[in-house]
Amino acid sequence: MASLQDYEVGAARKHVPWRTYMLLFSVLVVLKAPQSVLAKKDNLKEVTDGNWEDILTGEWMIEFFAPWCPACRQLQPVWGEFAEWGDDLGINIAKVDVTEQPGLSGRFIITSLPTIYHCKEGVFRRYQGPRTKDDFLSFIDEKKWQNIEPVSSWFGPSSFLMNTMSALFKLSMFIRHCHNYLTEQLGLPVWGSYVIFALATLFSGLILGLILVFVADFVFPSRRFQSNYYQRKQLSEQARLQQQLEDEQMADGEEEDEEDEDDEDETGSREELWHKARGSSDGRPDAFADEALRRRVLATRQEEEEEDT
Repeated sequence: MASLQDYEVGAARKHVPWRTYMLLFSVLVVLKAPQSVLAKKDNLKEVTDGNWEDILTGEWMIEFFAPWCPACRQLQPVWGEFAEWGDDLGINIAKVDVTEQPGLSGRFIITSLPTIYHCKEGVFRRYQGPRTKDDFLSFIDEKKWQNIEPVSSWFGPSSFLMNTMSALFKLSMFIRHCHNYLTEQLGLPVWGSYVIFALATLFSGLILGLILVFVADFVFPSRRFQSNYYQRKQLSEQARLQQQLEDEQMADGEEEDEEDEDDEDETGSREELWHKARGSSDGRPDAFADEALRRRVLATRQEEEEEDT
């Protein structure tokens, strides 16, 4: 009985090396399989906020997607098959997850998903054709992208406007993460998070306003802080008062001249009436004027006699 057990143990020991070799071979096969799969997936590049400037050189086809988007999920297998043709076509095929890269979402103004862009040496065109592998291949092979109007340089991803949009999208995502942290991790109520953000907004606005005031004072200093400001102001005020006095004196002189002219006109008119009453304009007596004068004198004397009586 003991000899039989020894025989079985010895036989098992002889078979151990073969089993070990089979196990190692199976492990190598399992390890090799993911590597081949990964080699195929390397054809599909991933663009992030850190390496997006790489797409400004060469030719690219870029898909913007979100994991929660049903249409994006439906397109993923087709896009993966299209990526396998990238080396043959001499084109880079990439994807962008807008949930992980909000800056790129704002930089390219992504308003619908999925969105596909073609880029050739920094010139961007939006693809709006059918979404099949054959259509993608013909779009590149037949250069159909030349028939599409490129995106204006004002709205290009490297323009100042789009850099600002990217910063705003990043800021909004940062605020969202902070809100989630306050409400989920720290357990604050939603209204408490809103109050914190409101106070932070007011405080940041105050700080920004003060910075702008300091910059404005530095670039355009106020004249009040100049050494001779008050002296200049006093001299200008004295000049203004002197000018006002001169204007008033000139106005008074003009009024006096007008009054003298009126007096002269009145005196002239009286003399003219007197000459008319006394006679003609050439100095000869007028009979009708003398008779009228006598009547006036007689009437005046009669009135004085009546008053005396």
